[in-house]
Amino acid sequence: MAVNLVKLCVGAESLADLEGWIAKRLEDRRRRGEPAEHIHVTRMTPKRRDELLDGGSLYWVIKGLIQCRQRLTDLRPVTDAEGVARCAFVLEPALVLVEPRPRNPFQGWRYLLADDAPPDLGEGPGEAADMPIEMRRELAALGLL
Repeated sequence: MAVNLVKLCVGAESLADLEGWIAKRLEDRRRRGEPAEHIHVTRMTPKRRDELLDGGSLYWVIKGLIQCRQRLTDLRPVTDAEGVARCAFVLEPALVLVEPRPRNPFQGWRYLLADDAPPDLGEGPGEAADMPIEMRRELAALGLL
């Protein structure tokens, strides 16, 4: 069974910020002649690699809410400029909106079991995905979303 990760999207004020960062990183990689992959480097390496790569995603917390996810495609060991071992999360660039769920601040990342992960938002017209985040946040706080 797949397991997921949840991580704070530090510095992002909105989904648009995250989308912009992803687009910029992809363009930078293309310019350098590297594969067009979205890579996010973290300090710690997850121990549950096989479960994560069996359909798992990285769920992003933005402004206190789990708001979206990106499917994990690989976990790679990397070394930073100071020679410290790190882990590169290779992610599908596309963001999938999920039902907003409050999440308290924490450091690093945490495992998120599939049963505990928020469901994806519908994609049809009139769905919650079309609502402004402030409205989704209020409806989630009221238990209506």
